[in-house]
Amino acid sequence: MSKLLNKTALVTGGSRGIGAGIVKQLAREGANVIFTYVSAEEKAEAVVKEVEVYGVKVKKIKADTSNMEEMKMAIATASALGSIDILVNSAGLFVTGTVDDSAADLDGFRHQWEVNALGVASTVRAVIPFMSDGGRIITIGSTGANRSPYPGIGDYAATKAALAAYTRSWARDLGGRNITANIIQPGLINTDMNPSDGPFSAELLKAVALGRYGNPEDIGKAVVFLASEDAQYITGVTLNIDGGQSA
Repeated sequence: MSKLLNKTALVTGGSRGIGAGIVKQLAREGANVIFTYVSAEEKAEAVVKEVEVYGVKVKKIKADTSNMEEMKMAIATASALGSIDILVNSAGLFVTGTVDDSAADLDGFRHQWEVNALGVASTVRAVIPFMSDGGRIITIGSTGANRSPYPGIGDYAATKAALAAYTRSWARDLGGRNITANIIQPGLINTDMNPSDGPFSAELLKAVALGRYGNPEDIGKAVVFLASEDAQYITGVTLNIDGGQSA
């Protein structure tokens, strides 16, 4: 039986990688899905065609999470299907550089903060008026919020740590409306940005108890659980999905 039949979900960054895995799993469980993308239009269209077979409504919207005018358009499109039941904040950037690097991409760090942290918080604020009581807010963070396995990820990790703090506060803020807020922190997930056969994968896997990469579907299935009635008493939680990397 479909767990999310006739629910409406808005997913940011749903054209590829973890975001695409989330869109597919939500649709598989009966949710209508509006998802955003920035530049990967062909991949976004491929996701649309793949999930249409489930008989749900699906639409891609070009919108940058750091641009609230574009995000408001995406929110309006989702709310036209009815109240928004599920918000998944999946869009994000990964910009690296050590703190002592005089040639570091400071503009890139700034934009990363605008997308990964400020953009997510602004999206949540903009969605809340359109979200039904009992809705779900699920944010994709990173185990990098808790540990730094190699140099140069400080700025990225800080954005993800901010999301964990935001999530705990949103759980308090929205509990009166029975809206839950939780954050998933993936570890090593096989995507085009972090492939399991990448140049550093063997070294990174040494810290993973299961000894392998996860798949985007692993994250999507966890999102489905947190979005379903099975998780109605779970809020303010940080869920690591990392194959035991943080054990």
